[in-house]
Amino acid sequence: MSKVLPSTDGSFWCEYALIDQQVEQGVLLETAGGLIDSVSFTVAPPSNATRLQGLTIPGLVNAHSHAFHRALRGRTHEGTGSFWTWREQMYAVAQKLTPDSYYQLARAVYGEMVLAGITTVGEFHYVHHQPDGTPYSDPNAMGLALLAAVNDAGLRITLLDTAYLHGGIAGSSANGGYLPIGDGQQRFSDGSVRDWSNRVGDLLTTTNSDRVRIGAAIHSVRALSVTEMEQVGGFANNHDLPLHVHLSETLTEKEQCQDAFAASPTELLQQAGVLSPQLTAIHATHMTRSDIKLLKESESSVCLCPTTERDLADGIGPSTQFAQAGIDISLGSDSHAVIDMFEESRAVELNERLLSHVRGNHSVRALMSMASGNGYRSLGWKGGLLRAGQLADFVSVRLDSVRMAGTSQETALASVVFGASPRDVDGVVVGGRLLAQGGKHRSIKVADELNSSIAQVTEGIV
Repeated sequence: MSKVLPSTDGSFWCEYALIDQQVEQGVLLETAGGLIDSVSFTVAPPSNATRLQGLTIPGLVNAHSHAFHRALRGRTHEGTGSFWTWREQMYAVAQKLTPDSYYQLARAVYGEMVLAGITTVGEFHYVHHQPDGTPYSDPNAMGLALLAAVNDAGLRITLLDTAYLHGGIAGSSANGGYLPIGDGQQRFSDGSVRDWSNRVGDLLTTTNSDRVRIGAAIHSVRALSVTEMEQVGGFANNHDLPLHVHLSETLTEKEQCQDAFAASPTELLQQAGVLSPQLTAIHATHMTRSDIKLLKESESSVCLCPTTERDLADGIGPSTQFAQAGIDISLGSDSHAVIDMFEESRAVELNERLLSHVRGNHSVRALMSMASGNGYRSLGWKGGLLRAGQLADFVSVRLDSVRMAGTSQETALASVVFGASPRDVDGVVVGGRLLAQGGKHRSIKVADELNSSIAQVTEGIV
């Protein structure tokens, strides 16, 4: 892995900043040891401070990413189909990845995230082994490639190492209700929970960075049995790891579970004993009232990925019901149809307006929390507020672009949430270290690296 880039101490003067949910003018953020040391107010910027133009907000969090899916942008959108037909195209790209090519691609993708104002990513990582399922000489070679890439890009990561043991639900057929791993899935599987946990245990002992956390993930109720989910959940609990799971992403999954097990996917998680405050359910699109009640009672959270859910025609999750139940909502860009957390956050509200015919289901401040603080908690970090003691992760959004023209101090937050794009992101700070300014990453030529790395993994297949 490449050398870990240190956090730095410094001063940042913000033209405007979001402090305790209010937009304040002339804010000085002092950082030390990767944390915000103090917050004060001053009209004039000190001579030694880095100036951040526009509105400075807490760092944005992409709580659900599959870095290699970025190679599919623009290549899977023609014609008809569904999640399942898209998945075959995704498998084809997955088969092309090597530790070297994945490092190059992920480095560029994480660079794109930085330029979009993302300071922390949750990488749902399941491409573990060689295409035929044989482990590399270092069984964590692919995960270490991702950690090297994120180190170069400069943002934080929770690497959600994923257990994936079955090829799908088989109803009442042989193999205990599950299909065997298919040809395109061989490299995802460790063969058993024991082998998965041994590999992840090694990763836990070799990872040493203040910008890296290791987490655990259950790919889905299609990929692990109740007993296996219980074992993964026990490992996560014993090691105090965040635990994520794809849940009820498609109607097909929900129907298969009901037919095979007379239970919803959420009820299977309950049977496995993994519903808890450390669990984040990804997508949670097709949920019953009783499913939502189970999430509420267990204090589990959800992560919505609206741009992917609409791109794959999966549906719209019940975000208002989640919010009314007090369930934390975080956000992810998942398949990277776009990498834009402003779009993810406003899509939660705008999708709900289409369903409910009512405006204002989620407040602007609630949407901001979904894009920042809730994601930090989901991934096991203490961030999401511009306050002393919090991570020194923050982003400045210019208010003088064509999109932001006409913005006042009073309307700044709503203008950013409902009108900004990554092109408006100016300064990006992680751990007190300035990673990007003026729309440019300080160490990665993002567009060039995206072009070359995507060409390498898509040649001849899409």
